[in-house]
Formats: sequence, C-alpha cells, structure tokens
Amino acid sequence: MSVAHPAAASHPGPHPHMQHGAPRAAAHPQVKAHLRSLPLRVGTRGSPLALWQTRHFLGLITKFCPVLRNAKAFEEHAIATSGDRIQDRPLADVGGKGLFAKEIHEALADGRVDFAVHSLKDLETELPPGIVLACTLTREDSRDALILGPRAGAVDPADPFACLPAGAVIGTASVRRQSQILHARPDLKVEMIRGNVQTRLSKVRGEDGPVASLLALAGLRRLGLEAEAAVVLDPEAMVPAAGQGIVGVTVRADDVELLDLLSAIEDREAKAVSTAERALLAALDGSCRTPIGGHARLLPGGELHLTGLVARADGSFLLKRALHGAPADAERIGRELGDSLRRDCPADIFG
Repeated sequence: MSVAHPAAASHPGPHPHMQHGAPRAAAHPQVKAHLRSLPLRVGTRGSPLALWQTRHFLGLITKFCPVLRNAKAFEEHAIATSGDRIQDRPLADVGGKGLFAKEIHEALADGRVDFAVHSLKDLETELPPGIVLACTLTREDSRDALILGPRAGAVDPADPFACLPAGAVIGTASVRRQSQILHARPDLKVEMIRGNVQTRLSKVRGEDGPVASLLALAGLRRLGLEAEAAVVLDPEAMVPAAGQGIVGVTVRADDVELLDLLSAIEDREAKAVSTAERALLAALDGSCRTPIGGHARLLPGGELHLTGLVARADGSFLLKRALHGAPADAERIGRELGDSLRRDCPADIFG
C-alpha cells in the first residue's frame, strides 16, 4: 500500500558537534536513477511502533528530497517475522533477537523489498551476507521506563525501585533488564511477558498481571504513551540495550545509489554512538541469554562516553565499566571496552 507521511514527532535534536551530514535538497544526484523504478518498496514489521518508525523515516527522506514525495515514491510492505509470531517462549530459545529481522532481510536479499526500517536494538550484530546498515536516524531518549500496575506502591524519586513491594513479580522478556533489577532487588521475581507495547501495557494494568514491567521510553514517546512511564530510569542505574532509541535502515550492499541517497539523512551522532555500542556487542559476542548493556553518549566537550555492562541473568554477578574518547574512534572504544569486560567475567557468563 502507498504510505501517508505523518508529521515527525518532536524529540531531542542532534548533539551540536554532530549535525546531519547534508542540507535539505530539492533533488539528490541519485534520485533520477530510482525514479525509473518507482515505487521503492519498504520492508517493516507490522507493529504500531514499527509502522510509526517507518513513516517517520519516510517523512524525513521526502522532506530532504521533495521530488520523492511528489512522485509517491514509496510502498510499505509489512512483513510478519518469527520474533512477532512466537510469543510463548524466550527469544534465546528460538534463535535470538535476529528473528525480528530474519524474514525482512530475506525479502530484501530476494529483491521483494528495496530497503528496510528497524529498531536498531533488534538488529543482530553481524548482518546477513549482502545486507548492510545504510543509515541511522537521530536517537530518541535511550532510557528505560518502569511501568507500574495497580498493586505497586508510591513512587520515590530518590529510589526508583522502592515502589515495588517485597517479592513483587516483574514482567519482562529482557535478560538485560532482568539481571539489573534483580541485582538491585534480589527479592523480586521475574516472569516473561512478550508482545508489542500495547500488549505489555495491558498485561501490567490487569489485576492478575505483573506488578510492573520495563519498556523503552523511546517507544512510549513515539506512540504518544509517555504518560505510562511511572519512573524513567537513569542509564547508569539501568544500562540500556545497544542501539535503543535509534532507527536503522538496511539495504543491499550493491545498491550504491540507495546507499548514497540514505547517507544524506544519516545522523552523525547516532552513527557514532551506535558504532561504539555495536562494536561493544561484537567484542562480547554474547547470546540472547547473556545480559549485555551498552550506552554511548557525547559529552559537552564532544568526547564519546561509552558504558558497558555484563551480568548473570539472576543478578548475582554484574560488571559495569566505561571508556571514552574521540567519536572518530567509536569502533575502537567499543571493541576495547568489550574486550575488557569479557576478560574479567566468569567463564559461565558466555556459556
């Protein structure tokens, strides 16, 4: 179906040291080639959040190059993924977070879609052969939020987990979130809940559901549900997932014209921080059973600061370290921090 392009939601702009790479243009040098093969087919998951992110991206690209908007250049192709279909088991038991992109990348490799839009945190570190990450968009708020049900206590700004009664059940499918909350509160219990944002919110609201859950603040904001966040967690207290809050676009490696076009809307800060975070993941080489957090940000002076975390799922072990340096060295910073964490973790962490 042809897309409509809603107005982009407001969110923090890029760091002053890392503005977008190119100004708005009436036409791009590579557009003419693509105009001969319109419409361009955009692969995406079918969840409300995935569709919002896809339409937000398309709004940016057509704002940059209005000729594409006027030519009705894009078609959405919502693709059901294994990660969406399998709701009764942890992702680690059925193939990992790459299941959120598997069928989309198969469609991209086969030529059924021309490019694909993803939540960057759902992309595996090593992409399938012939598929590359072409573009990262300005990061939304990267923090996690605590969602509280009717049986939770009062919120204490000085202690984000004080609102959780002793022995309370927390619903999450993320071993990263599980390990950190159990490290802070070993008395709590964790049960798996899967599904899109709306599904998880409804489970927490129910009388028989978990007392609380954790969701990415970025997704809540993009869906107009920020008010559901009872507590927004400091990224040092709950280290986010690598890539959280960033939208990434993948294309075929040999589509040089589309790669060139997408590079024009790349956000340089998002590129730097995501490069560091994904290099950290690659160095750790953890599975979906390994709780890993990675969060990079630019300091006021322009340096890149990366925090990395590795833990046991039960919270009994947690190691967190940070490293900083020039944004141009993002990949090296991520790799070095990952190597440092891996050296000092017990052998069973990555088993």
